[in-house]
Amino acid sequence: MNRKHFSFVLGILMFLSPADASAVSPDYLLSDRDLTDSDAMNLAQIQRFLSEKGTLAYYYAEDTDSVVKTAAEIIYRVAKTYLISPKFLLALIQREQSLIEDKRPTPSQYDWATGFGVCDACSKSDPNLQDWKGFSRQVEGAAKQIRNRYLPDLDSKGTTLSGIGPGIQKIIDGVPIAPKNKATAILYTYTPHLNGNLNFAAIWKKWFSLSYPDASLVKAPNNKNIWLIQNGQRRLFTSRSVFLSRFREKDIIPIKTEDLEQYPLGPEIKFANWSLIKTPDEKIYLIDGDSKRMIESDKVFRRLGFNPDELEAAAIEDLGGYADGSPITLSSAHPAGTLIQDKKTGGVYWVQDGSKYPIWSKELLQARFANKIITPGAPEQLNSLPTGDPVRFKDGTLIGIKGQPTVYVVEFGRRRPIMSEKVFVTYGWKWQNVVWTSDAVAGLHEPGEPMDILEETVRAASE
Repeated sequence: MNRKHFSFVLGILMFLSPADASAVSPDYLLSDRDLTDSDAMNLAQIQRFLSEKGTLAYYYAEDTDSVVKTAAEIIYRVAKTYLISPKFLLALIQREQSLIEDKRPTPSQYDWATGFGVCDACSKSDPNLQDWKGFSRQVEGAAKQIRNRYLPDLDSKGTTLSGIGPGIQKIIDGVPIAPKNKATAILYTYTPHLNGNLNFAAIWKKWFSLSYPDASLVKAPNNKNIWLIQNGQRRLFTSRSVFLSRFREKDIIPIKTEDLEQYPLGPEIKFANWSLIKTPDEKIYLIDGDSKRMIESDKVFRRLGFNPDELEAAAIEDLGGYADGSPITLSSAHPAGTLIQDKKTGGVYWVQDGSKYPIWSKELLQARFANKIITPGAPEQLNSLPTGDPVRFKDGTLIGIKGQPTVYVVEFGRRRPIMSEKVFVTYGWKWQNVVWTSDAVAGLHEPGEPMDILEETVRAASE
């Protein structure tokens, strides 16, 4: 392909952490609408975005009409001319040259802002590349190429000139990739490298997508499926009964389909909590949240009071999404857990595997164990058990401290402050789901990163 019309450059990479990489599907990098939504940001929003991020807000360059303009004006003009999203252009510039966030960019970063026309083996001093040198030519060249060549080719032939198209598998850096849509096919055509495109998706996710906290329960519009966001993946509950065995209907929050599909598929959640599963190799497991706990022997099964009529047959592969938990032995008193209340003090404990865990407040008890029966227990019985750490709120719970305005969401055991009412509403949380507790109980959770989002993301989410 003519090197003037094709960019193989990776640019200056913002390398992904494992967590970032796991949250990006290489087959679906960006929705088609997000590529072509030229109204995604107005000029003032682009200028404000650049001001918040780095120094590009103060950069001036001659546009293709020979008029000197700000970088924001050039990006806005190109977006409108070629009906390409200004958000896409911003993410592309960052992916190629780190120019949006670089505090001290070099002239070369401006001159080759989108990597347009530069192949892997090309020298930027090549006379044949000079027609594409300069900030405005770079932004124009990338958008024009996508609008006038890539999109028409996909519409008429189903592939770009490089043979990349939706549903067509290609090997990219040794990995089989089958783009699910036009936008993803275009990104691999523009830059046929895996890491570069995963970086683009990570930049997009960081700047323009709602990044849902781990343990969020989400549901897309006009779809009955309920998903758990966990470890950067979306995990499907295979039935309503499986979902209700662990969670409450009222905790589900809405999610846009394109935001949901940014998360790669994870293992399905197939079994109700506390199910007894028997595999073909005659092993029996107790499902405990995200773990499967093997029952050591038939003797243990009988002695601990499990009911053989409750055994459910399943293939070993069906348990693949469950981590191996601690084995259940004769010493595992109450392996499925129980609530016991001290008859003398009134204190309530969660008792599991021969240890007791204090519950410090009624609201915590209600939030964690709303449907559990509390059994009275003698002080001597409880005193004989070792005491573990106090019970904390589950990940995904919204909490607040009585008398204080801040609301938090619990993630990985930490409480993340939600920075504004607008952020709270944008994520679809419900005020009635906030659990108001004491400073001491909230203090069981170390402070975490604030939950905040860009104004442009708030606007997009409300559409």
